[in-house]
Amino acid sequence: METLYIDSSLLPYFTLMYISIYLIGYSTLFKKWDPKKRVDASSCLISLTHGTPVVFLSIYANFLHPEKPHQHFAAQNTPFQAFVLDFSIAYFFIDTTHYLIFIPNDYLFIVHHLAVLYVFITCRYVVGYGGYAILFLLALAEVTSLCQNIWSFAKCRKDEVAVAAWLYSGLSPYFYGFYTMVRGVLGPLLVYKMVVFYWNGGGDGVVPMWAWGSWMVVIVNAILISVLWVSNLWVELFQERSKIRKLS
Repeated sequence: METLYIDSSLLPYFTLMYISIYLIGYSTLFKKWDPKKRVDASSCLISLTHGTPVVFLSIYANFLHPEKPHQHFAAQNTPFQAFVLDFSIAYFFIDTTHYLIFIPNDYLFIVHHLAVLYVFITCRYVVGYGGYAILFLLALAEVTSLCQNIWSFAKCRKDEVAVAAWLYSGLSPYFYGFYTMVRGVLGPLLVYKMVVFYWNGGGDGVVPMWAWGSWMVVIVNAILISVLWVSNLWVELFQERSKIRKLS
């Protein structure tokens, strides 16, 4: 198995990039916002920088890159797949740091981010194989990112800006539905295919059992956390709509 060392990666540069974007948002773009909403918006900004671009990067890495990577769940990572993994590791590292500093009681997001980091880091720097499957799952997960970040920005400003309140109210059920379909249906289907593939020996000799086994445990739990998060949002939405109907 080929060993991939951190010295050959762009991880430090991507980390600096996300730190810079976060600080630009905090110190300039959202300077006049309420302090709590200011840090939330800065987190949304780096999420916006990561989410949608990584969907296209993952698709390109898996299906369109001239190196023609093997479309196989246990294929060796190509240099461009490693590049995309570094791009995501840096984002999740900085956003996890944001949560640990400013929102340490948001256990769901912190655990989710740490779980994702574990999978990405071991795939990129320890195993060196399986990037095709991980990036496939990443693209599927982040396809909701643009919608989620628009919703998050609207949520931040809904109490101060009428348009933001209107956008938040109107977008919420569509975002929740989209997120539920991706994280609650399509994601589990892909994970099921991965489990069957590895369980039947598809990764033998390249992806150790401890690696794919722990990946599956972590990914399944990450999906469950995502489903729990959106379920809580659905409950809040129904409660809000119920109160409005009673008052009208």
